[in-house]
Amino acid sequence: MVTEDLTVGRTAELVGVSVRTLHHWDAIGLVRPSGRSWSGYRLYSGDEFARIHQVLVYRELGFPLAAIGKLLDDPEVNARRHLRRQRSELVDRIAHLQTMVSSVDRMLEATTSGIQLTPAEQVEIFGTDWRPELVDEAEDRWSDTPQWAQYSERAAALTPEDWKEVAATTKALESDLADAVRAGVAPGSPEANALAERHRTLLSTYFDCTHSMHACIGRGFVEDPRYAEYYEPMAVGLTTWFRDTIYANAQAHGIDPASATWQ
Repeated sequence: MVTEDLTVGRTAELVGVSVRTLHHWDAIGLVRPSGRSWSGYRLYSGDEFARIHQVLVYRELGFPLAAIGKLLDDPEVNARRHLRRQRSELVDRIAHLQTMVSSVDRMLEATTSGIQLTPAEQVEIFGTDWRPELVDEAEDRWSDTPQWAQYSERAAALTPEDWKEVAATTKALESDLADAVRAGVAPGSPEANALAERHRTLLSTYFDCTHSMHACIGRGFVEDPRYAEYYEPMAVGLTTWFRDTIYANAQAHGIDPASATWQ
């Protein structure tokens, strides 16, 4: 238990988040340090440190920050009831993760997994710009996640005809995205949000894509130059517009893109 007031940097170190995250929580009123050091640095009290841990548990459970603030500030709910609520949510989460472990075990027992198409068939269905080696790259990066287990199981069940339908759906969405950029559709508008939801639904063909995960994917659009290589020929500025559109849609669903995590 914390018995002394802590600086922002020390608090961030102890709870395992960035100083930027704590500053953001302060700015939105989620957790505000109330004390001041003799030199003017803001300090977290023991109660505020405990509130940070409450926020972390709710965030781990997938609650958006706006909902967490309402839960913690509810005058009808005391700290003990919060703990009971969080314990119940964690028990449910553990059960879900155990189900996912069983799914992973089934996939490990399978003789094959993933896209049941040859590289030549993949190029035929997805186009000449398709790079089958990207699947291997994704596996190297994400193979230890529940989402990869979902992808492997779902992809293995798709027939060549199913993949053709997925490819057609993808092309139609990309065409509509390019048209939206050229038409000056603003990120955050109902039309743009609908396109973002279509993209998130398409990703959910492979794994359950939350709005927080979607924001993380959007972040990668401007961090990995290969996205620009793919999207910019469709419409100039599409890459950044698409990222901004995903961000705006995530915000509309209570997710802060700056602190979104893979959950």
